[in-house]
Amino acid sequence: MTDPYRITEAPVAAPKKPGGVLRPLLWLVLFVSAAANVVLSTATDNLWISSAFGLVAATCAIVLIVHHRRNRARES
Repeated sequence: MTDPYRITEAPVAAPKKPGGVLRPLLWLVLFVSAAANVVLSTATDNLWISSAFGLVAATCAIVLIVHHRRNRARES
């Protein structure tokens, strides 16, 4: 029978980080695509290329927001 009042050291499990490799990869793609969008929108006359990078940047930002909202700790 276990004693509920006994103080013992419980094995410490490493907390799982939500996202793992996904979150840093999304941040990297967001920064690169935003920078490419800025450079290409000022340097070239082709709006399709800069718009494609802008779409990638917006998608990464939305995925990061959704990922954060799903994995944040619930406050009670």
